[in-house]
Amino acid sequence: MKMTFDKEADAAYIYVKDEIKKGEVKKTISLNEDIIIDFDKDEKLIGVEILNASHVLSKNVLDKQLAH
Repeated sequence: MKMTFDKEADAAYIYVKDEIKKGEVKKTISLNEDIIIDFDKDEKLIGVEILNASHVLSKNVLDKQLAH
């Protein structure tokens, strides 16, 4: 599992699957304004997008992503 963070967009993405290929996301569900989950064709969770990440995630977690 890995996470990326786009500071400019203030969005983080947690990859539950190592690599998500173009078109692999078949279903997306918004849990709330800030959390969006992506599923593959078998309805397996493959990723989680976190909007307004600087307000949702701890500064420590985001700083680790910026260091990569």
